[in-house]
Amino acid sequence: MRILARCSQLCAMVGVVTGCLALAIGVGAQVQTQTSTAVGQATQEVEVHSAEVVLVNGNDLVVKLPNGSLRHFPNVPESARAIVDGKELGIHDLKPGMILQRTIVTTSTPQTITTVKSVKGTVWYVSPPSSVILTLEDGKNQSFKIPKDQKFNVDGQMVDAWGLKKGMRVSATQVVEVPETLVTQKSKVTGTMPTPPPADVPILVAQLESPAPAAEEPARLPKTGSELPLISLIGIICMGSSFGLKWLRH
Repeated sequence: MRILARCSQLCAMVGVVTGCLALAIGVGAQVQTQTSTAVGQATQEVEVHSAEVVLVNGNDLVVKLPNGSLRHFPNVPESARAIVDGKELGIHDLKPGMILQRTIVTTSTPQTITTVKSVKGTVWYVSPPSSVILTLEDGKNQSFKIPKDQKFNVDGQMVDAWGLKKGMRVSATQVVEVPETLVTQKSKVTGTMPTPPPADVPILVAQLESPAPAAEEPARLPKTGSELPLISLIGIICMGSSFGLKWLRH
């Protein structure tokens, strides 16, 4: 009954069953199984995310995204590595200002897994359209649930459950095709060191010139007296000359 339940689940999941015979077989049942895988064209999707290191505290990392928002990465594992300017760095080697770039490559590979199960036996009992009991090649009887539209090969002719009779030698095949996509993802973190500050540039300092000293004026002798005595002296001389001329006349 376990294999029967498993086949029923596969039929319900895939929905692509050709001549499906749901088996209710136990250990030792003679069912042949073949599985093949068809792989399609793989496609790749590349995502690139960049951020600037803002803070590194132990194993906690805070970065700034291009939109200006901050994102916190707690407990970054010691095994995490980033290639920065050709050097492999760990979480404790990161510095604020570093630009980290994470490239994620996702590969999707479509594939179809086809499982073919077949069984042969002799009809021992049939209850159409739901079940049939076959006597297998090892002589054991085994019960099988018959899915809808199941066909049986009887001496080269395909018949349904209503065409089965006791003693008929029959074979049935279960074909299940399971489409799935195999997805693999690889991530790589690279980065660049923070831009160094510009080199020291000499600063031109404007120096105010001291005003030129004023030209010295020639020294002047101090005035020791006024011109009044000289005028008085000239007046006295004139008066004396006048008295002398008058005396000579007499």
